[in-house]
Amino acid sequence: MLTIQNLSAGYGKSRVLQDVSLAVAPGEIVALLGRNGSGRSTLAKAIMGLVPAQGSVRWRGDELLGLRTYQIARLGLGYVPETRDVFPDLTVAQNLLLGQKSAHPSGRWSWADMFGLFPQLEARLAVKAGVLSGGEQQMLALCRTLLGDPDLLIVDEPTEGLAPQLIQQVGEFLKTVKAKGVSVLLIEQKLTIALAISDRCAVMGHGSVVFDGTPVQLLADDLVRREWLAV
Repeated sequence: MLTIQNLSAGYGKSRVLQDVSLAVAPGEIVALLGRNGSGRSTLAKAIMGLVPAQGSVRWRGDELLGLRTYQIARLGLGYVPETRDVFPDLTVAQNLLLGQKSAHPSGRWSWADMFGLFPQLEARLAVKAGVLSGGEQQMLALCRTLLGDPDLLIVDEPTEGLAPQLIQQVGEFLKTVKAKGVSVLLIEQKLTIALAISDRCAVMGHGSVVFDGTPVQLLADDLVRREWLAV
């Protein structure tokens, strides 16, 4: 579905990614792990056309490099950045409307589905997004993107700064997304949740993929975990 080959990217003269190769299959959750500064967020931005890149990013066989972000999104890729990027002066309901694929949704997801996943949002529909808690903003960002009915969801650090109960809710959200046939590229630092819900784990270090395998294989590889994941 998504195939990345020999991808390099960066900011100005600073190269962050070095010949990254990675794939995400249909209906698969791939956890992208690594320390801060390893290049994970830059990889997500390169996929979405937000940073200049060289190499190849193919989506269902078609090259994405050179396309604009809105064109990539229309092909079926959804992106939730680490910064969440809700519209603070708009209400929760207005934010959700902006994410909805059309005025008459015919996709996999409805507003009722969103409220089933995150009941807290329904009670906050008339509230401006800027006054929501960090956890509520994360829920809103996830739901807004999902209402666009993507076939691949790229999520950057969705559990950062969240209470344990909300982390569990995000985990259930991602499992529900997979159950409806949506692939997920999950950028995460918390090894526990990544291993619990992912089909495959890739570890990044110094801008390259240094491990790609199953959660069981990663758990068995003490050297990789010590070298690239331990704090």
